[in-house]
Amino acid sequence: MLGEQEVPTLARDTVFAVVMIVCNGLVGACILVGGLRYREQEFQITGVNVYLSVLTVFATITLVLPNYTLETPGPVYSHLQLGFVSVVTIILYGVFLYTQTIRHRDYFVGGQQEENGHAVASGGALVMSAVLLLVSLVAVVLLAKKFSLVVDAGAAAIGAPPAFAGVVVAMLVLLPESIAALSAARKNDLQKSINLALGSSLATIGLTIPAVAEAAYLLDKTLVLGLPSRDIALLAMTMLVSMMTFGTGRTNILFGLVHLVIFAIFLLLVFVP
Repeated sequence: MLGEQEVPTLARDTVFAVVMIVCNGLVGACILVGGLRYREQEFQITGVNVYLSVLTVFATITLVLPNYTLETPGPVYSHLQLGFVSVVTIILYGVFLYTQTIRHRDYFVGGQQEENGHAVASGGALVMSAVLLLVSLVAVVLLAKKFSLVVDAGAAAIGAPPAFAGVVVAMLVLLPESIAALSAARKNDLQKSINLALGSSLATIGLTIPAVAEAAYLLDKTLVLGLPSRDIALLAMTMLVSMMTFGTGRTNILFGLVHLVIFAIFLLLVFVP
């Protein structure tokens, strides 16, 4: 949105790439790594259901529903619809954070974390974290335009389609959580891996959509959110397989391989649509 060329689908492509990378690439890799090392791993079913329920709603109202609205032509929301979806997204994400951190913390704690106990952050640490977060956001805004030029140049050099930019942005956003999640899976703490992986996807959607919606309104830009039918099929398959994978409270290498296959199909269709 801040680059030289207007890409109205960048936010949609990024959010979709986040869901595919997290639910298939990262989750599949964590399950496969843990399964190869420990045969089977366990996690809290209730906590995973919380993640999947919120993620399903986020993905549907931001990536699917715009295709079926009548107020405006094309896969876009009207200003009123986009504003309402943004508010609902923020509220739902806020309630999720309250559920995860205060109301039902036990849903998201695995055996390893129970043994190690919980570290309570001090007031000074929270203030410092807030300051660093604001500094990071300012840095991201200042670097966004230059980064978009680099992505555009790289995509042009390899002849990649527009969706390539969304994949690159999503991978950069998810890189720290991906490293930490894989490390936790190797230590037989799949619950922590799930918290990092699915939590990062909810944070990305819950904060990105309201932000880009406000930017699109202020800059008078068109924000295309609805996915084409091919990607909707991939999204539906991902949600269905995820429900089956996390439905028993145990995982093995086959579940991980299934998710990685879906991720490979996603990458193939990015470059060969």
